[in-house]
Amino acid sequence: MSKVEEFRALHLRPAPGDPLVLPGPWDAASARAFEAAGFPALATPSAGVAASLGYADGSTPADEMFAAVARIARAVEVPVSADVEGGYGLAPKELVERLLEAGAVGCNLEDSRGGVLEDPCEHADFLAEVRAAAGDALFLNARVDVFVYGDGDPERAVERAVAYVAAGADCVYPILAPTDLLPVLRAGIPGPLNALARLDGDGPSPAELGGLGATRITFGPGLQRRAERAVRELADGLAS
Repeated sequence: MSKVEEFRALHLRPAPGDPLVLPGPWDAASARAFEAAGFPALATPSAGVAASLGYADGSTPADEMFAAVARIARAVEVPVSADVEGGYGLAPKELVERLLEAGAVGCNLEDSRGGVLEDPCEHADFLAEVRAAAGDALFLNARVDVFVYGDGDPERAVERAVAYVAAGADCVYPILAPTDLLPVLRAGIPGPLNALARLDGDGPSPAELGGLGATRITFGPGLQRRAERAVRELADGLAS
């Protein structure tokens, strides 16, 4: 079984309350730590990688992002999916080629640009072109930004998600969807559903998110930010 086949199969395994949990490594060392802990796959966060490279979220040059993904994928044996934001303006064929060259088995692609939602039909067409260029070589996770930059209407989120699945997306990611809306989204969206887990202790656990309908759990830059806080505490202790 190839790595992308393995990655795709992991999304079909989860039962309610037992979602696929994908930590987000920001460099090779963190990737190896997550692999050593037993996680079967990883999913890079663009904001976490940006911070590790000294950039603000959304400001990482494409070449540096793909190079970072390549270092992470090369450092581990488990499948690695890459958050490549909106695709950096690359044509679908080139985007797919860059991802495969980096060793990624999948990608996140968001449906907003500069804080503004893309036209859902145009974005669906873009996803369809990515799918056509990739064939079965990439697992496509389509981010839905209605709860970030839109009006938060779950019906609009479902409409976008359904269109993206029809265009070839393997999974959809209504990022920052309120927890109480997950059952509504699950009922309306076919296929795997990605939910964001928080690490502040105020939100539901990955298992609880799974019980509400999520089949895949990611953390955004949360793990990188927690690690950064730990380093700052260590540095403060050394300096005192």
